[in-house]
Amino acid sequence: MLDTWFSSALWPFSTLGWPQDTPALKRHYKTDVLVTGFDIIFFWVARMMMLGLHFMKEVPFHTVYIHALVRDEKGAKMSKSKGNVVDPLALMDKYGADALRFTLSAMAAMGRDIKLSEARIEGYRNFGTKLWNAARFCQMNSCFEAAAFDPAKAKLPLTQWLVGEVVRTQNAVTQALEAYRFNDAADGVYRFIWSNFCDWYIELAKPILQGDDGAEKAEVQAAAKWGLEHALHLLHPFMPFVTEELWTKTGQRKTHLMLDAWPMFDAGLVNDNEEVRLEINHLISIIKQIRQTKDFLELPDKIRVKFVPELGNQEFSAYSQRWLEDLAYVQLVDDDEVIEHELNLVFRGFLTLDVGSRIDLMDKKIEEMKKEVAFFEKKLANPNFRKKAPKEVVEENEQKLEDSKENLEKWQNIRA
Repeated sequence: MLDTWFSSALWPFSTLGWPQDTPALKRHYKTDVLVTGFDIIFFWVARMMMLGLHFMKEVPFHTVYIHALVRDEKGAKMSKSKGNVVDPLALMDKYGADALRFTLSAMAAMGRDIKLSEARIEGYRNFGTKLWNAARFCQMNSCFEAAAFDPAKAKLPLTQWLVGEVVRTQNAVTQALEAYRFNDAADGVYRFIWSNFCDWYIELAKPILQGDDGAEKAEVQAAAKWGLEHALHLLHPFMPFVTEELWTKTGQRKTHLMLDAWPMFDAGLVNDNEEVRLEINHLISIIKQIRQTKDFLELPDKIRVKFVPELGNQEFSAYSQRWLEDLAYVQLVDDDEVIEHELNLVFRGFLTLDVGSRIDLMDKKIEEMKKEVAFFEKKLANPNFRKKAPKEVVEENEQKLEDSKENLEKWQNIRA
């Protein structure tokens, strides 16, 4: 008597016309990669290997990629009786196939099951929207009409920085894909598009695009078009629909994106702009810290603050000074211009804010954070809670404790 999996074990060659020696069988057997879950390795994968060796005298594939199992957002196995089954068609109707595809890719870490949360899918839908809006920005600023961009001839610090980020991301994502580390590849694409291109390149480009220097503007426009095209290439394996649509809308193309060559770069392109990369990344870090500090202190975004670069970082390029003034609303001052009785906030230098009564607000926030930390520490120290509460509830409270400690440390550093 044949077992249930017998016909499935014949699948790699029986679907190609076997036992006849057909052209399809010659062309497609053996295949390269089988993608499957770990729960059927013995039932299916092993049987395909054995019958392939027996009947075809060769294994049916050289690589088996074993993916995670998809569970519900609490980590429980999906079951109709539990009512926790997630319908992928319903999710695609609500958020789009691209968002669901990217979510599964981003969470497909080796050796870890996927806890499928609708909030994650919604977040990646918003990620696709952010890229779409970046393309709209490029269109409104005439980037698609710009001349071809040669990354080896980038002159401006901003475009040199973009070249470096594109090349590093492209090479890292390619290596991750070739090693079947799809979550690492998706994470690299996400960070480049969301942070480096959509957030920082576009934001740092605005003063130049709004300026009067035609040559600078032309280079920034051309680099924006080039950077967007490479963002579409990088994202296409994960979000094929939105990237293909943007590909057709953002230029005259000779071929579809799915048929276009995967770009490869010489790593030497990034070696010449290391100083630029360090300066701009340092600048971005400063702007983030200033904005976070204002947010903590509940200060208006556009309040002007004083900034004294720390010793060793006093040389900012003209571009960096302009970005600090325009985007972080700071006034670069010397150390002797710091007012002694104002609150000094340290970040690789001194931020001086006229906070007045906000010191009381900070003290109040610190006390609130201390009480929050004490509450979660007491709760987690209770053996009955750890014994009786579901595992996911305990983990959630542990995460809340870590978040509370981190917030407390931030407030204490600002107040110090």
